[in-house]
Amino acid sequence: MSTPFVFDAHVDSIQRQLDLGQDLGAVGPGQLDLVRGQRGGLGAVVLASWCEPDWIGSGDPGSEAVPLDPEARPERTGGAFERTMALVETSRALAAEHPELALHVRTAADLEAAVASNRAGGAQDSTQADGAGRTGLIIGIEGGHSLESSLYNLQRFHDAGVRLLTLVWNNHLPWIRSCQPVAPGHPFAVPSEAAGMSAFGVEVLERLNALGWVVDISHSSDAAARVAIERSRTPVIASHSGCRALSEHPRNLSDALLRQLADAGGVVGVVFHGGFLSDEARADDRRIYADPAYRAIEGRNATEKWLLQTEYHQRVAPPFDLEVVADHIAHAVDVAGAEHVGLGSDFDGIPRGPRGLETAADYPKLAAALARRGFSARDVERVMGGNMLRVFGEVLKTVPVPAGAPGV
Repeated sequence: MSTPFVFDAHVDSIQRQLDLGQDLGAVGPGQLDLVRGQRGGLGAVVLASWCEPDWIGSGDPGSEAVPLDPEARPERTGGAFERTMALVETSRALAAEHPELALHVRTAADLEAAVASNRAGGAQDSTQADGAGRTGLIIGIEGGHSLESSLYNLQRFHDAGVRLLTLVWNNHLPWIRSCQPVAPGHPFAVPSEAAGMSAFGVEVLERLNALGWVVDISHSSDAAARVAIERSRTPVIASHSGCRALSEHPRNLSDALLRQLADAGGVVGVVFHGGFLSDEARADDRRIYADPAYRAIEGRNATEKWLLQTEYHQRVAPPFDLEVVADHIAHAVDVAGAEHVGLGSDFDGIPRGPRGLETAADYPKLAAALARRGFSARDVERVMGGNMLRVFGEVLKTVPVPAGAPGV
């Protein structure tokens, strides 16, 4: 079958280039690079700049409380901001170094250019060695801790070409609660009356809308996600989540949230992480995480350690089938509608992909699985890329309001 246009709303691959010196413009270790992506039809992808919470020092700006004047230029920045900006600059460099493979997407016009270049290449057979066209690279930030509670820093990221914010990761922030349980007395547990997001959190949301950024609620608490969907002036996405009705995991969306997201024009990107999608796969993962051989793995930095851990995980874990991913896609379509479901693989941020969907070259196998289930060709195209393309195209058309403008 011909390879559909694929839009993957979340991958964690850029750390490999920054920390290990791997060129994502060539085939290498890990789950995604631009070459294998093109073989799989990858026309657009969000490169997530994820900063481990370990980079947040106790003295970092924003680590304790929201500054009195979040608009002011910070006297200094801490580890979270600097680490994230390094990842952002690495994504920019990737596009600059491989103009034949990639295009840094900042605007709707850039995204349209990436789509046009793929269409000019013509439909491909998924067995071809090389793809055609250029992959649109959208730079995202995973976790609002990278802002260090500063709207000024948000503007700096915008100027550097970032266009998506995953509001929170698994660590609670002074202004937003994550999907993880809140321990009694946790200093970052926002008041319950704030419904998971403080007044400053709403300010962040409003600024994202004004600048033309995509708002991402994956990792958010249910309450925070509801606020984001209700208050955002543009459609919101959940970049890499599953369906809680099929697997009870806090990272997954309830049917109520799926419906609310769809009613607001948003899209859920179904993740490929077995630990989110299957109780059985999650139990297997837990056993491996407790394995002394796994725990003994070390590397020269956290990224190399993770890569070695994933290689071990993939060797010893029982396989789970890509039909598990298709199950979550089918359920999300049943609940939210075929116009509101897409992909967010989390490649290079997951220990293993499902059997048959191990790398970015394998996207067409998922499209074939959906077709076997009776999805129409139009709905396969929507899920594989069309729905995310619609939301990003709409949001990136926003004309940014100058920093410091009244009411912003």
